[in-house]
Amino acid sequence: MTKAIRTKSLPRIGLMATDALRIMGLRAILGDGEECEIVPLADNVSSAIEGLELALLDSPADGEVLDLVQAFRRHRPGLAVIVMGPEKDPEHIERVIGAGAKGYLSRAASEAELRMAIDVVRDGSVWAPRKVMARLLEHSMQEPVVATIPPVNFTKRELEVLRLLVLGHPNRQIAVALGVDEGTVKAHMGRVMRKAGVDNRTALTMRALERNWAVG
Repeated sequence: MTKAIRTKSLPRIGLMATDALRIMGLRAILGDGEECEIVPLADNVSSAIEGLELALLDSPADGEVLDLVQAFRRHRPGLAVIVMGPEKDPEHIERVIGAGAKGYLSRAASEAELRMAIDVVRDGSVWAPRKVMARLLEHSMQEPVVATIPPVNFTKRELEVLRLLVLGHPNRQIAVALGVDEGTVKAHMGRVMRKAGVDNRTALTMRALERNWAVG
């Protein structure tokens, strides 16, 4: 009697682009069929079918990208969206993030940058140029503090995880740097977030920078 072979399902990434050559290039970079499953997305946002882990919007012009991101948010609130576009203005990119995108990349980004952005967003963080992240941090620090947050005692390993997070590393790279598996990193991250009083990695990064937890 033969045993059924169980195959590991690949992460499903939706891809919306208008340039056929860009579509081919992005498919090759992302390893369609080997490292992930690319699902073409039509102009109709309702094509963002259930089961997608992330949507990559490759936009040659940013005129309608805000409406597109908001439409995805309405149709699939939990879907992580990364925008690739030509815009370099921090205020515009901040508006794209504010509309609900989890990442923004230049269309000229390298393969390594694209892969890193996808890893970071899949881990639950936001990927954006440093100037934009700095602006988001500045805005968060201007918000009134409701109550004094008591001192937080992190373990040595939790501080190591926190420092690597602040540097922008996804779980996979943190695991390699610390010589542990990704499950252990996720467990450390969960404890750090509970101690910090936040519920996501982006808020944790902002709070760590604000309170200098990752210094040293």
